[in-house]
Amino acid sequence: MKHDSELLLEVQNLSKRYPLRRRKPLAPREYVFAVNDISLSLRRGETLGIVGESGCGKTTLARCILRLLEPTEGRILLRGQDVTHLRGRALREARRSMQFVFQDPYSSLDPRLRARELVREPLDALGKLSRTEADAQALGLLERVGLSATQARQFPHEFSGGQRQRIGIARALALRPQLVVADEPVSALDVSVRAQILNLMADLRQEFGLSYLIISHDLAIIEYVCDRVAIVYLGRIVEYGSVERIFQDPRHPYTRALLAAIPRPDPSVPSRAEDIVGDLPNPSSPPSGCAFHPRCPYAQPICTKSVPPLTPMQAELLTSGGERQVACFFADTLPPIEVVS
Repeated sequence: MKHDSELLLEVQNLSKRYPLRRRKPLAPREYVFAVNDISLSLRRGETLGIVGESGCGKTTLARCILRLLEPTEGRILLRGQDVTHLRGRALREARRSMQFVFQDPYSSLDPRLRARELVREPLDALGKLSRTEADAQALGLLERVGLSATQARQFPHEFSGGQRQRIGIARALALRPQLVVADEPVSALDVSVRAQILNLMADLRQEFGLSYLIISHDLAIIEYVCDRVAIVYLGRIVEYGSVERIFQDPRHPYTRALLAAIPRPDPSVPSRAEDIVGDLPNPSSPPSGCAFHPRCPYAQPICTKSVPPLTPMQAELLTSGGERQVACFFADTLPPIEVVS
């Protein structure tokens, strides 16, 4: 999709850390970094995907961006305005421009409210419409996401999972936001319903001029709906760039392992890359140097001592303007791998 070159969202060196209990009285305080020095940007009309294993910090990053969690360090700029430390009415006004679609469409809906009331709720809280105008707008949004006026009078337990997510999307659009953050928006749905919701979100992006930040562990979804992608490992971005370039030629070993894990239509064809071993390290005691080195098939001694910075690939500086960035000392020298068609 074509998108405006104007930046809507800028995240600069964002970190979120949590204090750990002291092991001994008067011992130095230790911290666990859920998000560690992340920077990214999102242009108007663009969709950015955030990918990584469970526990890597994807949801924490999204909640910090929306100020549902307070970041420990860094800045969040929305349309050039620093919203990192906004409070009270100023934060409420900023939240009109950014809304959330939750992973579980049932637990995110108040079971005591009808569908029409759920969509009208943000209008009552932050809008400036009369009850009649708010009701009319809520019904219009429900119809736009595929629900009828009759269904608008029903309670959440009377809907299917896909229909509940449609209500969640309609509620997110009630205040006409510019940024919608969707945390695993289809992972709780049946496979047959996922494509319907993704296509609906794509249509709404065109119609309302939305920008999406989509969090998912499903690379097929990211490839289908996103323009750019950030691969996150243990709270850090390890590869960042256009979906097309990263899916065609992944450069970080972790990205290569994630793509290699995608099921292949022909099981007789061998995997296109080495599988990673082990589990995600404990964030409270991360490995020294590159956090991925204990699981990396290409690790060298330098990987155990130094943290590789997220830098543009030298091989692509002339061809792509250095848009793709990789946090790996050997990104330019890794052998090519077969691309799954």
